[in-house]
Amino acid sequence: MPTQRNDAQIDPQALEEAAEWLMRLGEGDFSASQRAELERWSASSPERHRAWARAQVLQGKLGTLPRSLAMSALDRPSNPSRRIALAKLATILALLPVGWGSWKLLEAQPWTADYRTSVGQRRELTLDDGSRITLNTDTAIDVLFDAQQRLIRLREGEILVQTAPDNLPQPRPFLVSTRQGRIQALGTRFTVREWQPHTRLAVLDGAVRIELPPESGVAPRIVNAGQRTDFSSHAFGQQVAADDSVSAWTQGMLMADNMRLADFVAELARYRKGFVRCDPAVADLRISGAFPISDSQRTLKMLVQTYPLIATGHLSGYWITLSPA
Repeated sequence: MPTQRNDAQIDPQALEEAAEWLMRLGEGDFSASQRAELERWSASSPERHRAWARAQVLQGKLGTLPRSLAMSALDRPSNPSRRIALAKLATILALLPVGWGSWKLLEAQPWTADYRTSVGQRRELTLDDGSRITLNTDTAIDVLFDAQQRLIRLREGEILVQTAPDNLPQPRPFLVSTRQGRIQALGTRFTVREWQPHTRLAVLDGAVRIELPPESGVAPRIVNAGQRTDFSSHAFGQQVAADDSVSAWTQGMLMADNMRLADFVAELARYRKGFVRCDPAVADLRISGAFPISDSQRTLKMLVQTYPLIATGHLSGYWITLSPA
C-alpha cells in the first residue's frame, strides 16, 4: 500500500507567503482584484496551492485570526511586530496535524450543502417523511427526496438517523451515501461518520445494508443492531460491538472507556475551535469517563484534575497542549 505523503512537509517560503495572505484577508475590505491576485498566487505552484489549502483549514478551524495576530496585519510591512506575527502564523501552519490536508477543501465545498453545522454545534431536523436527522459538529448534508428514493448525502461529519416508514403507495428506500459507499436503512436507528478515507457505521436499532462502489467487486453486507463497522471504498472492516455510547454526542457528552489520551484529544478537537494536542510522552495515557463536549474548557479542567497532566494555553487559548504534570 503506498505511503501517504506527510502534509507537514510544505516549503517554508510558501507557508510564510500563505500566512501573509491570511493576514491580509484579516484586514477586511478584500477587493475583487486582490482576490484574483490571491487565486493566481495559489495556482502558480503546487507548494503554494498546498500552503493556501492549509491556511484555509486554519481559517475555518479558528473562525477568525487571534486578535494578537490580526492587529499585526494593520502594521506597516516593515514593522518588526508584523514580521514576528507572520513567523508565528507560518509556524502554526507548519504544525497543523497530518491528515487535515486539503482534500476537504478540494471536494464540493460543504458550505453549499442543504444543511450544515459549525464546529461545536449540533442540529436536529425532521424530514418531510417524518424521519429525524441529528447533525454532529462540523457536519454537512444534502437531502435528495424524489419518487424513487429518499437519499441523504453526507458530505462530511457525523449524523444520527431515525428512519420513519414511507407512506407513499410505492415505498422508497432510505439511503445514506458517503464517499466510500451507500447505506440502506432497513427500519432502523444508526449513526454514520464520514472519516476519510473511511466511513464508520454503528447500528443502534434494526439493521442496515452497506453497498460499496460496483468497481470494488465486494458483495453488500448487512449490519445488525448492536454492531459497528468501518468501511472504505474497496473493503469492509471487522464488525465489533456497539452500544448507545456511540450516540452520546447527541446528549452533549463524549464517552471514554480506557481510551488513549491521544485518541481522546483527537475526538475533543472536533468540538472545539482552535487546537488541542498532547505531548507524545502522555499519548498512551488511558482515559475513562463522561466529558461535556459543549464546554471543552471544563473537559480539559476535568482531565488535569483527574490525571497527571497540565494544560498549557497559547494564542489566548486557541492552542492547548496537554503535557506530563
